[in-house]
Amino acid sequence: VMEEKDNPFDMDSSSFDSDRYLEKLLKDCSLKQIMDTEAAVVKDTQTLHSDMQTLVYENYNKFISATDTIRKMKDDFKQMETDVNLLMSKMQSITTFSEQITGTLQGTRSQLCRLSEKHSLLKRLQFLSTLPAKLKALIEEQNYAQAVQDYLHAQKVFAQYGRQPSFDGIQRDCDAIMAELKQRLRQDFQRAGNTAQSLTEIGELLLQLDEKTSDLASEMLRCAGKRLHEQIAMLQDQTERDMLEFVDMGIEGFLNDLALVVTSYFDMFVAKHYEHERRIFSLHTQFNSLPCSDDFQEQALHELNVFLNQNIDNYLTLVQDRVESDIGFGDTQVMLRALDRLHRRLQAMRNICRGLQVQRNTLDIIIAAAHQLCDAHGKSLRDHFADSLSAVRLSLVSAKSDVATGVNLNDLIGNLYVAMVEKIKGVLQDLLIFLRTDWSFNIKAEHKGALCVEGIREQLLIGFLRHIGKMMCGFADTSGSSPPNLLLVLSKTCMEMEQQGVHMLIALVDDLYEIDSENSATLTHETEICAEMRETAQALLDAYVRLQGTNISQMLRKSVETRDWLNCLEPRSVRAVMKRVVEELGSIEAVVASLYETTGNPGFRTTASSDSSRKTYFSNFNAAKPQYRSNWSNYTPSQLESSYVSNIHRLFSERVDIFTSVEFSKTSIVMGIIKIGLKTLLECVRLRTFSKFGLQQIQVDAHYLQMNLWRFVSDENLVNFLLDEILGSAVHRCLESVLMEPNAVEIICERG
Repeated sequence: VMEEKDNPFDMDSSSFDSDRYLEKLLKDCSLKQIMDTEAAVVKDTQTLHSDMQTLVYENYNKFISATDTIRKMKDDFKQMETDVNLLMSKMQSITTFSEQITGTLQGTRSQLCRLSEKHSLLKRLQFLSTLPAKLKALIEEQNYAQAVQDYLHAQKVFAQYGRQPSFDGIQRDCDAIMAELKQRLRQDFQRAGNTAQSLTEIGELLLQLDEKTSDLASEMLRCAGKRLHEQIAMLQDQTERDMLEFVDMGIEGFLNDLALVVTSYFDMFVAKHYEHERRIFSLHTQFNSLPCSDDFQEQALHELNVFLNQNIDNYLTLVQDRVESDIGFGDTQVMLRALDRLHRRLQAMRNICRGLQVQRNTLDIIIAAAHQLCDAHGKSLRDHFADSLSAVRLSLVSAKSDVATGVNLNDLIGNLYVAMVEKIKGVLQDLLIFLRTDWSFNIKAEHKGALCVEGIREQLLIGFLRHIGKMMCGFADTSGSSPPNLLLVLSKTCMEMEQQGVHMLIALVDDLYEIDSENSATLTHETEICAEMRETAQALLDAYVRLQGTNISQMLRKSVETRDWLNCLEPRSVRAVMKRVVEELGSIEAVVASLYETTGNPGFRTTASSDSSRKTYFSNFNAAKPQYRSNWSNYTPSQLESSYVSNIHRLFSERVDIFTSVEFSKTSIVMGIIKIGLKTLLECVRLRTFSKFGLQQIQVDAHYLQMNLWRFVSDENLVNFLLDEILGSAVHRCLESVLMEPNAVEIICERG
């Protein structure tokens, strides 16, 4: 189908030719296409017919209504035509009468004009004659504005009629009266306590009376400065009011006065350009469009800018001092509401006074408040943690026994951990108030503000976590004065922080404050803090092992040093100190077991190992096991005196490290304590000299320890080696090296 409007083959075209269309259709199309075209044309015809009927039906009522309206309008126009004709006849009559009246009063009109001019002149003369008295009356009523207005109006009259002798006296009287008024206005302008509104009104009057502009401008700023200083002094005394009331007083008093002084000064001395009659419609337009072309205007604008910034700086310094005094004591939300209100007010002043540069911003005060509140919260966290530690120490000291304490250690750890984490969460939530979206300020948009947000993460949270580690390490360094179980509690708490607490808190602060710590090169990663927590936990656990080992060592050392080993009786029982050592180790194991699971061989051991590759002097604990004898029992007395025996043993034994870091498991902890105790016993034995019975007592004690210490450790060969060393040292230090029969040793140990 062609797209041109004059296409003869287009049915919608005005130039459509049905014969040519039919001829082309029969020529170009098949029978089926012709039949389809016929069907389409019939369908379109029926559709158009249906649409036309619908359109007629829908508009039938409108056609009827329009017909009625036209019929009615014809009737109305006939009546209106009659009325218009009547009106025209009456207007012609009125015109005729008016022309007759005008002709009659033509002479009277000119006479009335002359009388009106004379009346106006007489009124002016009367105004001039009564002006001195009127000015005095207005001045007595303190209606200075009307007096100045009348005087300026009289000056125009004097200028119009010249220096006539009849007016000289009146003008001199008026000048004297206005000179006196001008002096009074100067005194009122300089009076202390003037409000900004009164300064503006008096300044306007003095300008109208031709006061020197530069002197008046300086005087206005000086007087306004006194008034604003009084406002600052008054605000300094409002210590009993909350922050919101304090800021409201400053806005309603100080800032409003300052804004009025600034706008009035600008209007009078900068924008008017010495034209007293000129009025400025908008300060916003003044500050943006009026140039300061001459020197005075530039100087006046500079002095106004200095005056504005000095006073705003004084006020914001006062606000900052008040904020610093309220941080940590007042309601933070109330303080921020007040600062938000102040921020909005100063923003409004900036928008109005665009020609002036307000240098100081409330955002610096808000950021400083956030830093100070961080410091206050940091101190609160440290104090809270110190109190929690004191409560834990008090609970441990007041416990009746170590076993009872061991049962409650998990509760103490849970309370310490939960209290610490919840306190940190509360602090992070409190500081989030600075980032609320309904404030007019956005500290994150500022560089210092962004540093402040990062400071909440680094200085507050990371700093406090490191403070925790430092304080706990302090207990490890002074472990001699700390309860041993306190070291266990702190070590386990550090492990809890390393395993979940650190990750949870750092993830929380990153989420709350939208900090991308993963892609930051300056922010501390959580793995670093976790490593520090684990190091602290390890140091505390090692300190616990050293402290408990030292306590066991003191008992063993005293038992060796206070006994006369050269005059001993034949041993009949195990010494009480050995029983005490075993009981103490049992108590320690119970406490440690409540916190740490046994690694390697979990559970409580009920049978001793049967390593047949190593002979010992100890008896078996199970009848089914083979019976072992000490290496020393295989030698004769002469052989026992030889030092080669112990040296050969050392050659084929592994070196035992005593003061090494222990693992976070029950068996490793208890084994570390046992190694320290047995090493101390070994060193004490090496410093003593023994008789035969003294040596046998050491043999009985060592066998008793072997009978009871195997169940505390996973590798009893290490214990056996140390006990062999102890007995070997006693043999070397003995005057008569004769060991007791193993069967007798076993009987004594089982009985005792």
